[in-house]
Amino acid sequence: MLFDIAKKKPLFSANKSNDQTPDLPPWKILIVDDEPDIHSVTKLALSRFKLDGRSLSFLNAYSGLQAKELLEKEKDIAIAFIDVVMESDHAGLELIKWIRDDFGNRTMRIILRTGQPGQAPEEDVIVNYDINDYKAKAELDSRKLMTSVYSALRSYRDIMEIEQARIAQAQHRQGLERVLEATSGLFELRTLHRFADGLLNQVASLLNLSNETLLLTCNAIDAMSGHVDNKDIEILAGTGRFQDCNSKALPEDIMSLLNRALDEKRCLYENNCFIGYFPTKSSKWINILYMDGLDKISDLDKKLVDIFAINVGVAFENLLLNQEVEDTQSELILRLGDVVESRSKEAAHHVKRMAEYCYELALLAGLSERDADLIKRASPMHDVGKIATPDSVLLKPSKLDDDEWDIMKQHPVIGHQILANSDRPILKAASIISLQHHEKYDGSGYPHGITGKEIHIFARIVAIADVFDALVHKRCYKDAWPLKDVLAEMTRCSGSHFDPDLLKLFIDNIDIFEQIKIHWVDV
Repeated sequence: MLFDIAKKKPLFSANKSNDQTPDLPPWKILIVDDEPDIHSVTKLALSRFKLDGRSLSFLNAYSGLQAKELLEKEKDIAIAFIDVVMESDHAGLELIKWIRDDFGNRTMRIILRTGQPGQAPEEDVIVNYDINDYKAKAELDSRKLMTSVYSALRSYRDIMEIEQARIAQAQHRQGLERVLEATSGLFELRTLHRFADGLLNQVASLLNLSNETLLLTCNAIDAMSGHVDNKDIEILAGTGRFQDCNSKALPEDIMSLLNRALDEKRCLYENNCFIGYFPTKSSKWINILYMDGLDKISDLDKKLVDIFAINVGVAFENLLLNQEVEDTQSELILRLGDVVESRSKEAAHHVKRMAEYCYELALLAGLSERDADLIKRASPMHDVGKIATPDSVLLKPSKLDDDEWDIMKQHPVIGHQILANSDRPILKAASIISLQHHEKYDGSGYPHGITGKEIHIFARIVAIADVFDALVHKRCYKDAWPLKDVLAEMTRCSGSHFDPDLLKLFIDNIDIFEQIKIHWVDV
């Protein structure tokens, strides 16, 4: 007995009694013969035939052409009785050739019948044509006809079992490939909210769903109760009616389903809802995916989602660990940047604003989310070389003389030397920014006088952000400038100091940068 792999249920059983499955459709039998009496006799002889509780239904064709038309319309024909001589002496043989070679049907059982055995010798036909039985009409009495049908139908049934098992295995393989593809895509998403958006899309794709009503939450589990409350839930992403629910409490029925998934530590399929359970091993955080408005999910899809859930748990855990490392690294960089800026009496939130300016301008310039995040984390170190600049130069309120200016111009190289030997992406980016952020687009900057696109785009972005923030805020050597004067001065320096394309993006979107300035206002 073979099993449907997806459902683990037997497809057929040769041991069923005739009345065990009365609702199953009858076996389809095609009779191809130009003699109407042959059709009538065949139907009469097999009128009470049953196999596995299924009777027979008959399709009638009186020529090879009619048979072709029927075969193209009707599916699942189990047996075809085909006469050799019809509209031509070899019409039946030509039909068999068409069925197997042109039409591509190799599952249907073919019993060749002839009233003139000499027209188609049995040995030649068996050797040269893909048939399953050869009978002379004169010898095919009711008993032999019944025996032939039993034998052919069992053969057809077994072939179909094997084919369905093969299809189920192919579906499993394709499903696993979809799981691997979906999971590998998630590993590329490095921020928590982008990961959440990606997870919604991947689950919808995995289940062949349109993501109408999806919700992904990140739940902090109460160690004592093992349950979550609305206050413990951070909504990472949502679609449909959950699109803007970040600050809303979830309904009680949804909370109940979330807690059931947590209690049972598995994905749930409840009515038309799916609750995906994506745990991590070394964290108190668990991802819960809620979807509603779904049609029935197949057993295969459930298995695929369960496998996907395990992989997502690993991806989520790695993301949290990486984020913890990167957040710690970024905070250290930010604090070091604060130390440098406070030493030089810069505005209190200068490096925080710088980081945000750079991030937004990088996105406007078409950089990837990853590169934008990298420049955001690295930019606070742009002036780290000032650690080695004497206070007499760094804090001088008046104009620097030539010797003092030469000392001040050393800080990009010093900063680069401090950071350059690291293999960490953030510190490598910071070393480039530190070295080049005082270079100018026309080559008049320092320390190396490089020009245009030779200056790394990170440094070109930082140059704009640094000058803008310096001009709009009070420094030890100057008062804050009005915004219109700042933009006028920066426009004057387009193409000389600043990359003109980046500066245009900055000025065209000045409202974004103004909001950052207001958010991180100095106290």
